[in-house]
Amino acid sequence: MSIFPKPNPTTCIARGDKKYPNRLKDLYDPPSNLYIDGDLRLLNKPMIAIVGSRKASPEGLKNAAAFAQELSRAGLLIVSGFARGIDGAAHQATLCLGPKHFTMAVCGAGVNVIYPKEHLGLAKNIRKQGLLVSEYPLGTPPKSGHFPRRNRIIAAFSIGVLVVEAAEKSGSLITARLALELGREVFAVPGSIRQPLSRGCNLLIQQGAKLVQNPQDILEELIFEKNPL
Repeated sequence: MSIFPKPNPTTCIARGDKKYPNRLKDLYDPPSNLYIDGDLRLLNKPMIAIVGSRKASPEGLKNAAAFAQELSRAGLLIVSGFARGIDGAAHQATLCLGPKHFTMAVCGAGVNVIYPKEHLGLAKNIRKQGLLVSEYPLGTPPKSGHFPRRNRIIAAFSIGVLVVEAAEKSGSLITARLALELGREVFAVPGSIRQPLSRGCNLLIQQGAKLVQNPQDILEELIFEKNPL
């Protein structure tokens, strides 16, 4: 965990504020406040979540990066949970495309508390080319209960959720379930029945998630308007 010194103040948007994102009002328990670092205009862009295992395989990391870049090129903002593994790969791959490609990290701590600490550089780049978002006040340390609750925000912001790689009891399945409850699209990348990190995705597909093999499979299912800044 690292405390992140910031040159610009964090914005706090209360639930009753006109700037409060309408998408979060779909939740039965929307955050009372949102603490945001970055360009608030990005909150209006169409978003897709890319989530998955913290202990991702090399193939999973490559898939996360490939999907993130192609979906970003198509005009979607890439949302994830700022964790190790799939989340970090999706954030980083989007940033590597350069300006006009944006990512949002929904954090399980205050936006100035960087967890995991090795993502300090990633956080700095996201602030320049995206958004750091949390429902927790500045200085709040990460706690295990924060991360499942963070997942509902990821699901609500997104028009769809892609699970790239996940074990049978992965927190990513929570995000997928919440997305389904909110009427969002759920996508999953299939894998070998012998691969533990594919069991969660295969289970989602068995339960009705859309099997995807490439970004075009997702784009054919989603209807959205590009919202350039």
